[in-house]
Amino acid sequence: MKRLFSILAITGVMAFGTVNANASTTTAATTTAVVSTTQDDAAEPAEELGFHQELKKRFIEGGPEFMGIVLLCLILGLAIAIERIIFLNLSTTNTKKLTKEVEEALASGGVESAKEVCRNTKGPIASIYYQGLDRTDEGLDAVEKAVVAYGGVQMGQLEKNVSWISLFIALAPMLGFMGTVIGMIQAFDKIEAAGDMQPSLVAGGIKVALLTTVFGLIVAIILQIFYNYIIAKIDSIVNEMEDASITLMDLLIRQKQ
Repeated sequence: MKRLFSILAITGVMAFGTVNANASTTTAATTTAVVSTTQDDAAEPAEELGFHQELKKRFIEGGPEFMGIVLLCLILGLAIAIERIIFLNLSTTNTKKLTKEVEEALASGGVESAKEVCRNTKGPIASIYYQGLDRTDEGLDAVEKAVVAYGGVQMGQLEKNVSWISLFIALAPMLGFMGTVIGMIQAFDKIEAAGDMQPSLVAGGIKVALLTTVFGLIVAIILQIFYNYIIAKIDSIVNEMEDASITLMDLLIRQKQ
């Protein structure tokens, strides 16, 4: 997690630094191009920018202050989301296969053989099986309590850091709205200073203000997709854990008989 977070954070900082280094030059070139197009109707139309160039241009126009914070929310949110997705995929277990192996081990080699199967299998379900089998000498009530308690621990591990993703989902559009409000205030300050309601004076400020909202919503949409996938994956694993717990109790009851 730390290594993945560091790589994504460094990449985002480098990209943000490049944007800041070229902000003044790109903004001046964009302003000159707009003025030239307005004054000369016969000028040739500008070439269409690619998606990456257009995104970079809009990012610079929105102002690096709020746009940089929104970008940071995206980087941190994606870092946590990718780490969770990798962890959850590694935690997924073929429950039917594991249950069959544990049942065969119980029938042939007893509890110790079944515990060995669980030790050699990754995932929360195998860990729950192991904790339950480790309490068989204390009775079925102790097994049930151990399974329930350790199931709660495993749920906590599955849900670790997920709340941070939901925080960035809420934070990104709010930062965008804040940038929009501040941009609108600045636009009205320019109108007040000029003493005249000129469309060209207002349009630029409003466009810059709205760009922060657009980028904030884009970040929230991207992170929301990852968040919903992670929640669905967690629910699936938790349901398998509950079914596996019931199955383990049935296996132990049949063995006692």
